[in-house]
Amino acid sequence: MTPIPPARLGALLEALEAGLLERQTAVRLALLAALAGEHVLLIGPPGTAKSELARRLHRAFAGAHYFERLLTRFSTPEELFGPLSLKALEDDRYERLTDGFLPTAGIAFLDEVFKANSAILNALLTLLNEREFDNGSGREGTPLISVVGASNEVPADEALQAFFDRFLLRVPVAPVSDASFSALLQLQPMAGVPADPLTAEERATVAQAAAQVGLSEAAEAACRALREWLRSQDLPLSDRRWRQWVGLLRVAAATEGRAEIDALDLWTAPYVACGSPDDVPRLAAWFAHTLIGAVPQDAPWLTRAVEAIEKQLEIEQSAPDDPDAANAAGKLALARSIAGGEEGQQVLRMVSGTLEEKLRRRYSPVHIEARVAQVDEVLAQARDQRAAAAAAERALAARLQGRFWLPPELAQRMRGAHAHTRSVLEGLIQRLAHAREGFAGLPVDAQLDSAAPSPVPLEALQA
Repeated sequence: MTPIPPARLGALLEALEAGLLERQTAVRLALLAALAGEHVLLIGPPGTAKSELARRLHRAFAGAHYFERLLTRFSTPEELFGPLSLKALEDDRYERLTDGFLPTAGIAFLDEVFKANSAILNALLTLLNEREFDNGSGREGTPLISVVGASNEVPADEALQAFFDRFLLRVPVAPVSDASFSALLQLQPMAGVPADPLTAEERATVAQAAAQVGLSEAAEAACRALREWLRSQDLPLSDRRWRQWVGLLRVAAATEGRAEIDALDLWTAPYVACGSPDDVPRLAAWFAHTLIGAVPQDAPWLTRAVEAIEKQLEIEQSAPDDPDAANAAGKLALARSIAGGEEGQQVLRMVSGTLEEKLRRRYSPVHIEARVAQVDEVLAQARDQRAAAAAAERALAARLQGRFWLPPELAQRMRGAHAHTRSVLEGLIQRLAHAREGFAGLPVDAQLDSAAPSPVPLEALQA
């Protein structure tokens, strides 16, 4: 049983996505990160709805205070953490009045987060990681659920890497594509306010359920494979990030009603293991190819085999019957040269049909049976591949059931990859069936007694 009904979380996601074009991934990752108590970094140019997403995320949590600031190198600690208490100073205490500032926020949005000075960044490190704030001589706990950071680019300065590492999820956001541009122009203002926000008690229930979620053998093997691949790509992932990521995946599994993390949960890998937005496509390709096998296939060997078979059929259909070829060709040329008027054209068609039939070479039953048998062999392989592609498509569709965290656009791409492969194989099977009919329909001479022809060479095409 899920800690929160899936329909409820689905309604939350729908409200958060309303009017945010092409933001399915960012919305899902932001809400999942908040439920897991992690932070998310949105990387992209201004005007791509980063702040709007953060404001909507705040409305998904009942009773959570919201805090937002644009940071610059001139920002002061007072802007984020509150002014100094004059009353405390009178008693020789250095304390801040934090009410209404970041230390009392549930959801916070920090724009241009890497432009802050070192004094602010050092204080943020503790607040983001331990959920505590140093105020005067003591540390205070904070109600922080999640921080949404935003930046135009990832930091190049080594001194900022520790702060960059505090954001478990790094999500690129870009201007809408040409396909959504018309919808953008016609977009009406939308509130994007969830009607039924999550309570603190519900978040606690999610945490308790996530603690019971296990790591399946398939998921562990997938993580090991990813770790090796990340090493080969010079994309280090710290032990802390691995543990935080598994915690996030436990929340995803628990809220989807699963008792274990599985390999499909690693769809989030591009947003955890990337060092920059440029790393996301190759991580996504690794996931689709290595873990899921959801890559469109054009069946190159089978395509070349079909082309070779079709070429052989064309040769045999147009091959002349050698003994009468020259005489028949001459008669056909003469008929064409003297044909005139409608009556002549009718005569030409009758003569041409007879002569062209005589021009066609005839084959022995053994020859035709051998050609048909080879096509049948290739057809059997093609049908086996089509059956495997259809089975993979059905298996993936079954695995995707109930995966509301996985973005629909990604699910569609994965299903589309198998559908593309199946469609390619369907087309090749139809071409093979047509070639089989062609070989079976070759002119036959039962009196011919010949050995079976050499098979159409296909093995070399497979190399």
